[in-house]
Amino acid sequence: MFKIQPIQSPEEQKKVAHHCGAEYRDGYFAYAMRDANTGELMGFSQFEISEGEGYISDIRPAVGNDFEAMFILGRATMNFIDLCGAHKAKAPHSAADVTLMLSLGFKENDGIYTVDMTNMFNGKCHEHK
Repeated sequence: MFKIQPIQSPEEQKKVAHHCGAEYRDGYFAYAMRDANTGELMGFSQFEISEGEGYISDIRPAVGNDFEAMFILGRATMNFIDLCGAHKAKAPHSAADVTLMLSLGFKENDGIYTVDMTNMFNGKCHEHK
């Protein structure tokens, strides 16, 4: 089991980003995924929301690569962006493994990943594009 929680301080975000091999991005939101029993860091996501669109810079494992856990971290990140009213998101190729990004619903478009999350998280997934 694991838990995903927002990172509340820039100092903690810097530490977790470094541990996961990511560049700290000042002003971005971030989530840490930790083992529920041990508290060990399992993964990290970092993202921003501006002008009605999300931008995910990182979805990174801390150690190894538990695909299912990383998928859940990615979807939690996307859901938060969607709940904030931004139904579209972008991510660079460096954000995460290509298999993970495609599994999350992103499509590669002109060298960047894009996703339309309209109806992805509201129980109307049959209407999702």
